[in-house]
Amino acid sequence: MLNNGHTLQVSLEPGSTLTVDGEEYDLLQFHFHTVSENTIAGKHYPMEIHFVHKSSAGGLAVISVMVEEGSSNTAIKPIVNLLPTAAGEENVLDEAFNPETLLPSDKSVYRFMGSLTTPPCSEGVKWHVAKELIGMSKDQIASFAHIMGDNFRPTQREIGAAEGQSGGSTGIAAIVVILLVAAGLVVYLKKK
Repeated sequence: MLNNGHTLQVSLEPGSTLTVDGEEYDLLQFHFHTVSENTIAGKHYPMEIHFVHKSSAGGLAVISVMVEEGSSNTAIKPIVNLLPTAAGEENVLDEAFNPETLLPSDKSVYRFMGSLTTPPCSEGVKWHVAKELIGMSKDQIASFAHIMGDNFRPTQREIGAAEGQSGGSTGIAAIVVILLVAAGLVVYLKKK
């Protein structure tokens, strides 16, 4: 787990994958933003987790999970206990940590095409924003915010009504999700 001066990033060994529209993506890393960069119905949340995946063809897909204040989250405790506080500092997370424990139980998502949220902000990223939130305690969220500060990119303008809204989700995105579910599209994260 690395404090790269912008975010706290957990890089992973190969093994976790995401299948989108029949194409397999490998989970490279996940990182955190305070406050959320994406919105749901125009609302920001105290924190957001990005699970960054890459296909063998070089395409990128991100699963985004919003974090709301709630009770203590046992799944995040191993990370909170090892947070590197200084830029450049790196701590080793137990190899047994399963990133899937940070995903909500309901795997329904809002989908849109967008960009990376850090320079060079490359376009063509397949975003999947979880509809269901996960909770963390106020202290757990504060642990990240204290180290990272406000490390979010502001919500971006709409880039295509058919795809939803970049940086957020609207009724259009919800309709896209309903149509995708009706068509039998399955997006899942599995551990090989």
